[in-house]
Amino acid sequence: MESGFILIEAGEFIAGSDRKEQDYAYQISADTVPTAPDEQELRQSRWFDNEPEREMRSQPTFCISRNLVTNADYQSFIQATDHQPPGISEADYQNQGFLVHPYSTVAPYLWQGNQHPAGDAKHPVVLLSYADAQAYAQWKGKQDGTTYRLPTALEWEKAARGTKGQYFPWGDQWQDDATNWAGSGQDRTSEIGAYPLSRSPYGVEDMAGNVFEYTSTRTERKGKPATVMKGCGWDDLPGFCRAAYRHARPLGSRHILFGFRLVKE
Repeated sequence: MESGFILIEAGEFIAGSDRKEQDYAYQISADTVPTAPDEQELRQSRWFDNEPEREMRSQPTFCISRNLVTNADYQSFIQATDHQPPGISEADYQNQGFLVHPYSTVAPYLWQGNQHPAGDAKHPVVLLSYADAQAYAQWKGKQDGTTYRLPTALEWEKAARGTKGQYFPWGDQWQDDATNWAGSGQDRTSEIGAYPLSRSPYGVEDMAGNVFEYTSTRTERKGKPATVMKGCGWDDLPGFCRAAYRHARPLGSRHILFGFRLVKE
């Protein structure tokens, strides 16, 4: 994994959101790209209404990886273990029933055997499940005698926004050029660390945009086990790129928008 881990000191920080922040999220998300709903439609969806309440939280010290796990990182794991490569069939992809893109959009992310897509070595690995991310962490730990795991949702949020509760890694005001989002023109994943403004106050890269990230915080979705996702994807609107935003996805999900990073014990 490139560039190592960053120590986040123990202490209090502001987590969650309030009505003011949620209203801002709806406002900046509306009509930002041709396909974006208007503000009234977004409010009817209630995307941001159920975020944890803005409050001071205490967090012990932890070390989080500066960068997302890349295709190159994950390829080393695949080649060493014969673990199933990232991927999903067209039928299974459609049957997931959420964030459905045409399968033609998925095809460029599919691996050929144990080889990642050409030219994407430094892009975050996607199309892997929660269990795949855990398996990678366990394998990596065996290589150097260290324990690795997925970050909790609170650890991720503190690493993304710092202690003062700013909405984004760069501050409280949305900036179109700050990250890889629906209006960036990328229309796909980007190399890790390609957007300096999405670097958090601690120096953690890609803490807005590029891909959603698995956390170890468990929940339920429609009565089934799920994991809390943090961050936002390359096809998302600005309000989703706030550090306070979260949503849940089933543990077996595989998507071109989902990646991960690790915490080192």
